[in-house]
Amino acid sequence: MQKVLILLDDISLWKPYYPSESVISASDYLRQESFEDPKLVINLCSEITYNSEGYYCSLLATARGHRVIPNAEVLNKLETDTGIRMDSSLHKLCHSWIEKKGITSEFWNLDVYFGSCVEQGLERVARFIFDNYPYPILRVTLNNKSRNQIESIKPLKISELNDDQQTHFAEALDRFNRKVWRNPRLKKTPRYDLAIFHNPNEPFPPSNRKALAKFVDLSKKMNINAELITEDDLLRLMEFDALFIRQTTALNHITYQVALKAKQADMVVIDDPLSIIRCTNKVYLNELLVREGIPAPKSKLIFKSNPYSFAQVADSLGAPFILKIPDGSFSNGVKKVENETEYSQTLNDFFGRSAIVLAQEYLPTDFDWRIGVLNGEPLYACKYFMAKGHWQIYYHQNSGKSRCGMAEAVPMYKVPKAILKNAIKATSLIGKGLYGVDLKMIGEKGVVIEINDNPSIDYGVEDAILGDELYYRIINDFVRKLENKHH
Repeated sequence: MQKVLILLDDISLWKPYYPSESVISASDYLRQESFEDPKLVINLCSEITYNSEGYYCSLLATARGHRVIPNAEVLNKLETDTGIRMDSSLHKLCHSWIEKKGITSEFWNLDVYFGSCVEQGLERVARFIFDNYPYPILRVTLNNKSRNQIESIKPLKISELNDDQQTHFAEALDRFNRKVWRNPRLKKTPRYDLAIFHNPNEPFPPSNRKALAKFVDLSKKMNINAELITEDDLLRLMEFDALFIRQTTALNHITYQVALKAKQADMVVIDDPLSIIRCTNKVYLNELLVREGIPAPKSKLIFKSNPYSFAQVADSLGAPFILKIPDGSFSNGVKKVENETEYSQTLNDFFGRSAIVLAQEYLPTDFDWRIGVLNGEPLYACKYFMAKGHWQIYYHQNSGKSRCGMAEAVPMYKVPKAILKNAIKATSLIGKGLYGVDLKMIGEKGVVIEINDNPSIDYGVEDAILGDELYYRIINDFVRKLENKHH
């Protein structure tokens, strides 16, 4: 399958660059009625105004189901000169750069090539521009004020580039899509390309290095090209057909932003943006479980504007009870309180991070059940034991050190029916992705504690029963969803 198509008014404009079979004329693309669908179309036509040939290339690419940059929406934004404003952090970064460089002219230009720029220190600005205006080459005119520096954003034609700019463009294109003029690394063309997004420096990653290596290795055996990517590789995102997030997710965070960007590009995504929204907020999950009649700990919402007293909460939930930040993870933002002093101190801390705090009854157990669910079907089961001498799985000490309890994979037939039933029912309220449901067995009830959109899959832990089959099932879920898109 052709990886990428580059559209030009005239293919002679490509003479300064390495030869590539990816380059075709706009008229050939428009006339061609049937061909192997490319994974990406890059429209470099000079004339992109409404009803021009370049405009129709982007419009028909979308109609043909091709991923195209820029799409017709971006072309319309550029033609109507729809403006954007940077946030305060980018204002400060840009103004600091202006002062450092001693720019005194009222206006100056920043050229952005596929979301990158030559000016060191303005990379975040270039990426912000590209995120809002995904276009191959842009000239951004800025002023030297302390705020609202963006004056205009205009497309640059490939024919307008000088020698240096041609070099910057070629290097940026190579970073953005490495398959334009490189020979395939695999003898056999892979069916699909899967990006596995991770942070190698994360202290508690959802998958350890051996698990990530398993995903890559077994994908290869399934004729899938899987690559580990980080935040530094995000300009390459549109190279891929699917995205698998293996970094702890949160809203107002890079993981949500990349999930949203991939979904908007019509990629298959785990974790999808909606699942991140639904799972990362414990207040939302609590309301959802109560509404659907799924067993959950007794809870009470505490509002910063009018908080309950310790006695009022204890009267409802018993004492001690648990206080939770809505979007905490790995036992962060979770505190057991036993008296008025602890309650006041914890609320004072938590209200600095959230206007609402969730209080829940304390349900002590030796371990929590974790049921991995993929596309509505149980995938794995584990017992997560509490950290030694502590009431949580993770024990974050004041010294900054952390430790966690043991984990034990359990065959599915040994899982209590109430645990399995409620885990599957709970994830049906979220979506069809990959989830980890934490539950406690209280009497005859499987009580749902929380649903995780980014469950742990560590080599030697969650895969202890299924082995390689666990990884195959997840990869195959991507393949199934990708194939359904094309039928």
